[in-house]
Amino acid sequence: MTNVIASGRYYEIFDVFSDKAMAGNPLAVVHECSGLNDAQMQAIAREFNLSETIFLLEPENKTHTASVRIFTPEYELPFAGHPTVGAAISLARRRHEGKEPGLLIALEEKIGLVRCGVVLGENNSAFAEFDLPILPRRLDVKIEKEEAAAAIGLGTHQIGFENHVPAVWSAGTPFLLVPVHNLIAAAKVSIDPVYVCESLPHVDGRPLPIYVYCRDTILFDSHFHARMFAIGANVFEDPATGSAVAAFAGAVQENDQPVDGATQFWIEQGMEMGRPSRIRLELDVERQKLTSVRIGGSAVKIAEGRLFV
Repeated sequence: MTNVIASGRYYEIFDVFSDKAMAGNPLAVVHECSGLNDAQMQAIAREFNLSETIFLLEPENKTHTASVRIFTPEYELPFAGHPTVGAAISLARRRHEGKEPGLLIALEEKIGLVRCGVVLGENNSAFAEFDLPILPRRLDVKIEKEEAAAAIGLGTHQIGFENHVPAVWSAGTPFLLVPVHNLIAAAKVSIDPVYVCESLPHVDGRPLPIYVYCRDTILFDSHFHARMFAIGANVFEDPATGSAVAAFAGAVQENDQPVDGATQFWIEQGMEMGRPSRIRLELDVERQKLTSVRIGGSAVKIAEGRLFV
């Protein structure tokens, strides 16, 4: 009898930015993708219906590990954090072969080359950290406190803290960053998609995803609490968003002005969704200027299978 499961394209499902299953952000990693066209990749991503699916192809430069394409169910992304972490860990597992647990994975993404350090752990978990290929920058898009408050269903008095005010930042993917006073305000956020789509500026032809954050945290060793909402046909909350943390690094540098050297922050996300996540952010500062940024987190493999397409 023919073993049909041996045919088709191999895929894995990871829970990313968590060291436990059924937490963090789910991700599909599809291997052996040469021969798939854009429409097929988009259709597969829509079939998985996760926030992102990453497709692994042969690298253009043979010294690199893989070329990758990242798709949401609706469109392709030039860069995203949790697909980068999950793909790096998946590739490191497949290439381990008894070597030391620390491996370097080089991914060719649309945004550029992304280098990832991976430390393989026991019991199916691992940790990956990558350098941002481009540093975050503040976009020239003005958002008033009143506008941000209307977009997320809070009062204007609940918007902002210390030096932090609403602003649009990007490290490859733009986000509207909205600081709020505390955990109570963060828990009450309710996105008005009509207001966001009709009254707030769009970037690259799309409404801006909204990253809400505060300095209050649930976990004692976290530094920020966050929620992220993507606005399209529906409002989608994401349990862990590495690309948003990459943009957020610019706001942290501008508003908190960390001292020269390396500074580490932990950002918690997904708590309100029952999918707790933890993302590590590291900033390197020299003469009060941001010189490099690293994003890191754990991932756990929870499933694998074959696609018959």
